Amino acid sequence: MAHPRAGQPALPEDLIDVDAVLGAYYDLVPDPDNPDQQVSFGTSGHRGSSLDTAFNENHIAATTQAIVEYRAGQGITGPLYIGKDTHALSLPAWKTAIEVLVANGVSVLSEAQTDYTPTPAVSRAIVVHNATRSSSDPEADGIVVTPSHNPPRDGGFKYNPPHGGPADTDATSWIAARANQLLADMSGVQRIPFERAYPEVTRFDYLGNYCNDLVNALNLDAIREAGVHIGADPLGGASVQYWAYIAEHLGMDLTVVNPRVDPQWSFMTLDTDGKIRMDCSSPNAMASLIKNKDAYDIATGNDADADRHGIVTPDAGLMNPNHYLAVAIQYLYAHRDGWNPAAGIGKTLVSSSMINRVATDLGRQLIEVPVGFKWFVPGLRTGEIGFGGEESAGASFLTLQGTTWTTDKDGILLALLASEIKAVTGESPSEHYAELTARHGSPAYARVDAPANREQKAKLAKLDPSAVTATELAGEPITAKLTNAPGNGAPIGGLKVTTESAWFAARPSGTEDVYKIYAESFRGADHLAEVQQAAREVVSAALG
Repeated sequence: MAHPRAGQPALPEDLIDVDAVLGAYYDLVPDPDNPDQQVSFGTSGHRGSSLDTAFNENHIAATTQAIVEYRAGQGITGPLYIGKDTHALSLPAWKTAIEVLVANGVSVLSEAQTDYTPTPAVSRAIVVHNATRSSSDPEADGIVVTPSHNPPRDGGFKYNPPHGGPADTDATSWIAARANQLLADMSGVQRIPFERAYPEVTRFDYLGNYCNDLVNALNLDAIREAGVHIGADPLGGASVQYWAYIAEHLGMDLTVVNPRVDPQWSFMTLDTDGKIRMDCSSPNAMASLIKNKDAYDIATGNDADADRHGIVTPDAGLMNPNHYLAVAIQYLYAHRDGWNPAAGIGKTLVSSSMINRVATDLGRQLIEVPVGFKWFVPGLRTGEIGFGGEESAGASFLTLQGTTWTTDKDGILLALLASEIKAVTGESPSEHYAELTARHGSPAYARVDAPANREQKAKLAKLDPSAVTATELAGEPITAKLTNAPGNGAPIGGLKVTTESAWFAARPSGTEDVYKIYAESFRGADHLAEVQQAAREVVSAALG
């Protein structure tokens, strides 16, 4: 149930005490024996709040030292690109990381202290560096200091190896384990004061390099010539300087809707649960931009590190992320002559089956992978995947020439693509989606939670298809029971069950005593509700 003030402006009592958050970063010392205070890498790095002793100075110093040792063990001796977003904890964590990196002799490239860098700009820098280096030069890697769309009290820290995308489980497991060893004995961390370390950092122009490179991934001429009127809302995040640069230097009719940066995010409307969260796929977090949808041909939002996108059109308001992914795929594979004709379409297995139907229509291979953008990295590097997207509004795609753009999610790229679609076709992405539903049907899609204790969640994560004895789901014969992704055979950490017109997927939450049920039906909302209820019954029976 939504919070009673969801979608309404934040009040003073909703705001963090920035001084308290920053003070806790330095003052609170994590207990290395407390699991809640250890370093733990999820799908997008280590996240937590300093107030909970989950993201503090020792965490970042230990994690950075672990990354130094990991890259040495992997033979990575090139420079390290590091960037930060606008969360209050990002600047102190960035400083701590630089102190450790420089003390260990790592060559560091970064933005200025007063600048911010989106995740895709770091990924692009790594990709370009490694693609253009001479064979004798060592590869580069990177760190992004961000908790993405998390609330203002949180911090985040993630590692991108030389492929430029999110580190895989092998890497993050090693880094987390070593970091936790160091938490117990910080004498293993090499570090020098920031005042000595920062002069050793090489200034890198992420902003200019990324923005001027967009011409290689998008048809910017079409957007300019069509005069698409764009409203871009950074939601107080790291894309704020980038949208201003795009407006000023790339000739776009673009207004930066809100250029404010405020570590309290006092200008935000509350998300569905009543928290301040920079989730550009949430109608409640995006309420201010949606309210002004008629002022622009295309309006867009990004989360704090700009790896997610939200698309707002005058005719439909905020598009469901699944709807936009389907439209983006339909458009790109018809307008990218430079791509490999055999380039497949990457989707996570909890994304809409509308994408499956679009892929069939296009005659393209569908590559369905587990949740997590890291699974798209190999295909985006080789060009075997032209587009990789996930239901949480994260995606990237190849350059116009069919080479790698980023191997991490790029919310700026996907936001500008919406304007390209409008410019080239004369129709908004939401109008295109209406055409897709007329052709393929209109799916009802939702995610809900169901209670589960730690033991049940562990069992669900390792479930075998044979544990599912049901033969029907909401009145239809079951056509598949999956615990491994069909696109790459990787474990999905849960269960997916499909029928001819519906499916559900169940995955344990990493932070709460629930499991998540993703479900979709092409037979309408009532049938979706039946699928959700049947999903609970199927999972309960399988868990015993």
